[in-house]
Formats: sequence, C-alpha cells, structure tokens
Amino acid sequence: MTDASRNVAFIGIGKMGLPMSVLLAKAGYAVTAFDQSAARTSEARAHGIAIAASPADAVSGKATIITSLPDDAALRAVLLGPAGLIAAMAPGAVLIETSTVSVEASGEVDAAAQARGIAYLRSPVSGNASIVHTGALTCFVSGPKDAFETARPVFAAFTRAQTYLGPAEEARYAKLSVNLMIAVSAAMMAESLALARKGGIAWQDILKVLDDSAVASPMVKYKTAPLRSRDFESTFSCKQMAKDLDLILGAGHAVGVPLQLAAQVRETYGSLVAQGDGETDFIATVKHLERLSGLGEPKL
Repeated sequence: MTDASRNVAFIGIGKMGLPMSVLLAKAGYAVTAFDQSAARTSEARAHGIAIAASPADAVSGKATIITSLPDDAALRAVLLGPAGLIAAMAPGAVLIETSTVSVEASGEVDAAAQARGIAYLRSPVSGNASIVHTGALTCFVSGPKDAFETARPVFAAFTRAQTYLGPAEEARYAKLSVNLMIAVSAAMMAESLALARKGGIAWQDILKVLDDSAVASPMVKYKTAPLRSRDFESTFSCKQMAKDLDLILGAGHAVGVPLQLAAQVRETYGSLVAQGDGETDFIATVKHLERLSGLGEPKL
C-alpha cells in the first residue's frame, strides 16, 4: 500500500466506531476522526488519532473514508446533500460504511456516490461493543469488487473476517437477516426459560440444560453466560433491536417476504421500551416473559 492509502478518515467514533478507529491506528494507519462528542474525541486523541475540526476536514484528501453511524437519519444527514460528505470526498475515494441501515437509505447513498465517482462499500459489521476492541468483528461487504479487494488490508485491521456478497445491497440484506435470527432467538430463549421455571426447574439447571443440548448454538451460549448472574447490562440494547426490527420489516415488505415472527418480536421489544427497559440488553426478553408469566427473580 502507498503512504497516501494509509491515511484514513473515520466519521462517528461511538461505542463501535471508537474501538474500530483505535484498531486502525494500532495497525499503522494515520487516522483522522470526527465526532460531535468531546469525550469521544478526547479519548481518541489519547490513542494517537487526529481530530478534525469538521467532517469535511476529516475526509479532505483521504483515499479511504469509514463511517459508523446510528441510523438512516444520521446516514442521510452526514453523507448526502450539498453539505454532505460525499460532496467533500475526492473522486476515486473508497467509502466504507459500517452501519446497520435500511436498503432504501443505502441505495440513496449509492446513487450519490456513483454520481461523484466514489466507490461505495456497504460493510455492516457483525458483533457488539463488548468484543470490537479485540478485532473479533466480522463484516458483510457489497459494492464494487475491485474496491473491496483494494481495501482488504483496511478491513483486516478492524475485523477478523469479511464476506463479499455482490455488487449492490446484498450486505444490507445479510445484516438484517442475521439480526432477525438474533432477535427471534432472544424471544425463543425467553419463552423456553419461563416455561422451564414454571415447570419447577431451577434457574442454573435450565441454563445448563440449554448449554448441553442440541440447541446450544453460539448465540445461546453467548447469552446463557450473563443470564447465570442475571446481568442485563447492554451489549446491544432493546431500543437498538426495535430499530433494527423496523428496518427488517421494511425490507421484507419491499421485496414481498412475510416476516411474521419479526412482526411479533418487534412488539415484544416495543413493550420493553415502553416499560423503561429500552437501554437494557436485548436479552431482557427474559424479564418480559417472566413478568407476563407472574415469575419473580429466580434464586441464583
């Protein structure tokens, strides 16, 4: 890679973006970041990351720009329009967009990028804030394949694996499909655990049963560990899951796929948010089913 290619802009250094940008810096990239949070920019500086005065300053002259944004509204506000970042990027730059957003919003970014001569890589990451600093994230990528091949070393700096899926919005559908499985699995675990407790099985015993059974997927084991101590501190919140389920349902409606389980689970997360559990980890489906079933806290 040339020296110029090692200059990277990173826009949005939140729970996911900050540790990703730190990994890039540790891999030898000269990272220039922008975020509206003074606390985040201060922490980034401590890791040797340069802080730009504005998003446009951050991307100026950079061959690679990475964004990590919370939702469709932020994606549109940051990237599109006369004052958006795509207008400030140099033609030929590569935009790596790592957020979980709708296919529709992503398509709007693609149109703007193509008009500007920007190679747009839809690159949503899979994992959460508790593991991102380890480099264990994976990502799904779609967009121009030649740009993906060129950017492989950048991806390797902050993800352990990358799956290239096609030239258009395939990566967006992949991320929404995975998150649908996660959301439905959390609802399924909640019902299973409530049923077992009502049947007289002790809390630790039913968790061991799940861990030792045929259903002991990585997802199940990932959540039985914190459930042993009733730890509901968020790695990915109920509010975030509700947002993603809205994206999932919108995508299903657009392509004619009836997502009946997604619709039902979306109402579960809506209930959790309404009851004040919006910032709780998404496995709080367990608490929701316990309340519906008249169950109190189990003996640990």
